[in-house]
Amino acid sequence: MNGNRSSSEEIADVLRERIHAGALKAGDRLPTQAELVEEFGVERGTVRQALRILQSQHLLTNVTKGSPPRVAEVRTEPQPQQSRAARVVLISYLKEAFRSPEVRIDAISFTAETLMWALGEMCTAVARGEVHPKSVEVRCLLPGSDVVLPYPDPVDRPDLRADVHRKLKAQIDEQQKVIDFYLSSVLRDRGIETKLAFRSLAFVPSVKQYVLNGTLALQGNYQVARRSYEDLPGEGEFEVFDVSGFKSMLFEFRRDRGGQDAEIVQDTKECFDALWESNAPRHTLS
Repeated sequence: MNGNRSSSEEIADVLRERIHAGALKAGDRLPTQAELVEEFGVERGTVRQALRILQSQHLLTNVTKGSPPRVAEVRTEPQPQQSRAARVVLISYLKEAFRSPEVRIDAISFTAETLMWALGEMCTAVARGEVHPKSVEVRCLLPGSDVVLPYPDPVDRPDLRADVHRKLKAQIDEQQKVIDFYLSSVLRDRGIETKLAFRSLAFVPSVKQYVLNGTLALQGNYQVARRSYEDLPGEGEFEVFDVSGFKSMLFEFRRDRGGQDAEIVQDTKECFDALWESNAPRHTLS
């Protein structure tokens, strides 16, 4: 499970979505490498690699020059939604939700990482004047600090399981703090009323769910895969079984379609409300 620091591929995903969505148009200059380093919280080399990825896909020009690269005049078509990272898919739905004057986001997930990234992108959209709701309220249900986590699970190093899980729980706490910063500082400073609350689940959800403005439900299963892990200082690289929320597909259900879609939206909303009322607030934010 990734932390709140970005890989070059993840940064490329975000910038690619901005290009496909028209936030960055053909001929536009990208932010400077220094600005991207600050935005994504990574080293300059990671940013350079992300830019090279986009250049290899013919989305950028002048990557090796001294000035910031430009969006290429001829761009490839966007990939189908099902092949995009869940974070990128969620961003597209949040852009739709943020066109309403009052935004309400309810989320159930293993970590807050995908939501954190998507809300960060919405802060950028607000700063650009693309959307400007009057209010934004976020409620998020996450596994409690005393819940035993099934993942990441070291394949051949069971002695490291506790350390790996402590690391992930610390990352989840940091993700919440970043979301708190986005809502309490970034959005509120632009005159948007914000509310944010986290509550603790007594279990680890096997699916991630979002309800946006009470009218759209998104659901995706976490997929278990084997990957390398090297986030414990002094332990080197080892393999773990883990789930990736970024790569899970999100399926949409809309109330205005009626029929089964409307039933799923209503059931998902009612389930969330019941879990929200029956679980205790988290105390990780200052």
